[in-house]
Amino acid sequence: MATGIGQSQVFAILAPLGREVGMQELQITSIIAISALVFGLASPRWGRFSDRRGRKPVMIIGLAGYTVGTLLFTTVFLLGLKGILTGMTLYLVALLSRCAQSVIMSATNPSATAFAADHTARSERTRTMAKLGTANSLGMILGPAVSGALATFGLLAPLYFAACLAAGAALLVWRRLPVTPASERTPRDNVQRLRFTDPRLRRYIITAVGLFIGFSGIQQTLGFQLQDKLGLSGIATAQMTGAALMVSAGFTFLIQITVMQRLKLQPGTFIRLGLLSMLTGAAVIAGFQDFQTLAMGMACLGTGLGLCMPAISAGASLAVSPEEQGGAAGLIAACPALGFTLGPISSGALYQWQPALSPLLSALVFFAVLVTLVFSSAPSAQD
Repeated sequence: MATGIGQSQVFAILAPLGREVGMQELQITSIIAISALVFGLASPRWGRFSDRRGRKPVMIIGLAGYTVGTLLFTTVFLLGLKGILTGMTLYLVALLSRCAQSVIMSATNPSATAFAADHTARSERTRTMAKLGTANSLGMILGPAVSGALATFGLLAPLYFAACLAAGAALLVWRRLPVTPASERTPRDNVQRLRFTDPRLRRYIITAVGLFIGFSGIQQTLGFQLQDKLGLSGIATAQMTGAALMVSAGFTFLIQITVMQRLKLQPGTFIRLGLLSMLTGAAVIAGFQDFQTLAMGMACLGTGLGLCMPAISAGASLAVSPEEQGGAAGLIAACPALGFTLGPISSGALYQWQPALSPLLSALVFFAVLVTLVFSSAPSAQD
C-alpha cells in the first residue's frame, strides 16, 4: 500500500511538474519509461535473491531504496524549480536519479508476492493475490487524494510524503514480519533461473506486458490531455489527474474485494474479461471532452486491472514449483515495468505529433493481446 501511494503520487504530479521546469512531453514520459526498464531488469534478480536470503530482508532493502531514491529525485526537481539545474542537465540528472531508485525499489514487489505465495494453499492462490492487489489498489486510491491535498503546498510536497511513508513501511516490516527460516530458503545452487521465455509463464508474461503498455500509455499522457483539453494550471492538472487515477484505482479495489473473492473462475477467464473492459475504457478516453466521460473510461480501466493482475499473478504462481516462487514473482513484477518502458515513450511521442492517437494506440494493444489469447493454442491447466 505504501509503494502504491508513492507511485500514484509520482504519476499524478510528474506531467505538470515536468512542464514547470521546462521539460518536453517526451522527456517527461521517457523518465518513467527508462527507469521502468531498469526496474524490469532488476526485479527477477531480486526475486531469485529472496529465494536464497528470505523475503523479509529483501523487502526492507526495497523500501529503504524507495525512501532514499524518492528524496534524491525530489531534490533534483527542487533544484530545477530554483533554476540551479536546467535544460538537458536537469533531464539527465532526473533520469539517473530515478533509474538508481528503480534498481533498489524493485526488490519490494517480488519478495512480497513470493511471501504471499509461500503462505497460501494452491486453491486460495487467486484470492490471496487479489488481496495483495487490494492493498496496492488502496494505495493507488489514497495516493491521488493525498497528492491533491498536498499539492496546495507545492508540487514537491507529495513526494516528500511518499518518502516518509516508505520509511514507515520499512520499519513496520522490520519489526513485525517473521523471518524465513534457513531450512525453507533455497540453496544458491538450487535456485531456478526462470526466463521470460519459459513456456509455463510465457502467456502470462505477454499478457501482463501488453496490458501495461496500453495502461501506462494512457496514464502517462493523462496529465497532458487534461491540461490541454480543459485549460488547467499546473496544480489544477495535478489535482484532476489524481482524481482520475483515484477513480481507476477505486474500481480496481472494488473488483478485488468483491468479484475476485467470490467468483471461482479460472485465471484465463478473468484475464479475458479484464482485457475487454480495458479495451472499452481506452476507446472512451480517446474521445473525452469533459471529466465525467474521462471518469467512465478510467473506471473501465480500473475494472480491467482488478480482474487481470491477480489472475496473472496466481496463474504464474500455480505454474511453477515452490522452489521457483521468487523467480516467478520477479518475472511477473517486471512485466508492468517493461510495459511502462514502451507505453509512455510511444504514447508521449504520438501525443506530441497527434494527441488523439495516444489512447487509440492503447486500445489497439489491448485488442491485440485479447485476440492473441483467444486464438492461441489449447489452454493450460490454469486457464
